[in-house]
Amino acid sequence: MGNAEDARIPEGAEVPEGAVSPGEQWLGPVLRRREQVQPGTTDQRLLDSEGDSEWVHTDPWRVMRIQSEFVEGFGALAELPSAISVFGSARTPAGSPEYEAGVAIGKALVDAGFAVITGGGPGAMEAANKGARESKGVSVGLGIELPFESGLNPHVDIGVNFRYFFVRKTMFVKYAQGFVVLPGGLGTLDELFEALTLVQTGKVTRFPIVLFGTAYWGGLIDWLRDTVVAQGKASEKDLLLFHVTDDVEEAVMLVTKEVGR
Repeated sequence: MGNAEDARIPEGAEVPEGAVSPGEQWLGPVLRRREQVQPGTTDQRLLDSEGDSEWVHTDPWRVMRIQSEFVEGFGALAELPSAISVFGSARTPAGSPEYEAGVAIGKALVDAGFAVITGGGPGAMEAANKGARESKGVSVGLGIELPFESGLNPHVDIGVNFRYFFVRKTMFVKYAQGFVVLPGGLGTLDELFEALTLVQTGKVTRFPIVLFGTAYWGGLIDWLRDTVVAQGKASEKDLLLFHVTDDVEEAVMLVTKEVGR
């Protein structure tokens, strides 16, 4: 039987000459034993200038980047006035009726005392930002790093770009008192159902959700009522979590009324 010092040397570990590698190693709060012991120390790896850059793609480093995104978002948006998030398709053509409705909604929200938050992209998002800026309100864009997006639209006055969808979605909900949802695609549906889930489960309270465009949203509402609710996958009262309208003034009135304005 070897001595205690020899027993603590993990098999295959790179041990400097004259040094003994422990069989138990603490790296901050992380415990490593036996074959999982790493050579060297955290400071040594930090200060060592040699080696590749793969470390920036490791999960612990991603946690730091996620944290930094929350900090940047909270810092940029903490002093916003009451705001409404407006969602809609990036593919909505400029000058189309849907685009002009977005401009009108942006203007009306500012006139009602709200800042306007969008995803910062083109189409319906640009329209709402444009309306907010033209009414001399606060126009916010929360962008996302995507290979096919062109960055924040020119009507954004405060812009934050995110790497992670879930951080961005937190900002949409945390700094808005309600959602107005214009016709949109999968991203818009993602935001819509995220908000509905948060309201349904009581994670947020007094959070109005207005769907703008009865013809566009009608099929989805029919499916929710005739399939989801009918088969017991949701309750009838869940259909009261949102409103549907074609009228700009009514849309603004609904979000205004529910947040006590």
